[in-house]
Amino acid sequence: MPESGLLSRLEALELFPQEGRVCAIGPSEVEALGPDLPIGAHCSLVSAQSGEFLAAARVVAVANDRVKLVPFGSLAKLRLGDIVRPALGGGDVMVGDDFSGRALDALGRPLDGKAAPASLKFDQQNAATLDRIAPTKPLVTGIRAIDGLLTIGVGARIGIFAASGVGKTRLIEQILRQVKAQRIVICLVGERGREVEALWTSILASSIKDYTTLVAATSDESALMRVQAVEQALSLAEHWRSKGEEVLFLVDSATRLAMALREVGLIAGEPPTVRAYTPSVFRELPRLVERCGAVRSAGAITAIFTVLSESDDVDDPIVEVMKSLLDGHIVLSRRLSQIGHFPAIDIGRSISRLFDGLVDGNQRRSAVHCRAMLARHEEARILIESGMYKAGGDHDLDQAVEAQAAINAFLRQGEDELEAWSSTAGKLAKLGSVRT
Repeated sequence: MPESGLLSRLEALELFPQEGRVCAIGPSEVEALGPDLPIGAHCSLVSAQSGEFLAAARVVAVANDRVKLVPFGSLAKLRLGDIVRPALGGGDVMVGDDFSGRALDALGRPLDGKAAPASLKFDQQNAATLDRIAPTKPLVTGIRAIDGLLTIGVGARIGIFAASGVGKTRLIEQILRQVKAQRIVICLVGERGREVEALWTSILASSIKDYTTLVAATSDESALMRVQAVEQALSLAEHWRSKGEEVLFLVDSATRLAMALREVGLIAGEPPTVRAYTPSVFRELPRLVERCGAVRSAGAITAIFTVLSESDDVDDPIVEVMKSLLDGHIVLSRRLSQIGHFPAIDIGRSISRLFDGLVDGNQRRSAVHCRAMLARHEEARILIESGMYKAGGDHDLDQAVEAQAAINAFLRQGEDELEAWSSTAGKLAKLGSVRT
């Protein structure tokens, strides 16, 4: 045996293995007397009688005489006195090019029925603050409303904010089909199993399948699996970014991730704050967002996070936190959705903070004019719909009303309609030229 291989085997030997014993079992947590491990370490729960592996778990809290663990799977077979052992590798996240074109669970195990992909250990190294750079190149989605008025940059972090049933999934699927990226990593958190299968089937039937990876933790899986799914997916995206590639990273949804983090935090004993969210939720969300973006002398992760709002007022704490962290937000409107307007993007409530640095002066001026016409029309919408508006009394409002049909035609688009960047800019310029 080569000397290097022998040394590796010697280093892996555990001559004095650490072990603990289960002393309390709850509905979704375990307490054990030992082993001495830090928060975040992964463990294996093993039957004391048969030596059978029962479940994997993660340390979430440490006290003087015991540790608290949250399992990744079921605790149905666990008994008092069963053994707790540190997991080999301590829960390292695995990455590699073989993960491309695959569907995986939160622990990197195959969901697509194929063999486990060849992998290597991922060492997370956060980019230094001054190594993060602002996006300078637009990401073309082929959707006029986004490319023209809410331009996304390569390496931007964007949120799609919506209540249920307003076309969020359809918009996401159109972006995935039409965007140009070297890698696509999709993370579905707390989704229904049939929707995971439907999306994966759609991917397999499209041209993006060879460079797309799907990581999913469905709604019936443990909170820890839902949290780990994002860690696995983001580690893959960071791996490919470190190789200089441009990655599109989609998380659906940040709200369900926050709920899973809240569940784990409450188990760990954290105090609940606003809407019972624990402090760790408001610590982990900024960390997640900051791990994305463009890095100097490397690639870029363009991140799209969907955020579910409890109502169309988008006033819950996760919505507000994500809006403050992201480079822009796209808000979907139920009113527009109900009248068949797709994509149902509320331009007035949406913003791209990077817009001015991504487009030229002509597009900037046309976009400002278009937004002004939409805002003026929205202010008078009740008057117009009630029949109280009379032309000739307000020059600016007359202009907004006259332009509304052309603006709506520009903003509406079919799900299978791909608009080239130059065509979008040209149509927007025509809207901007309609001035009196």
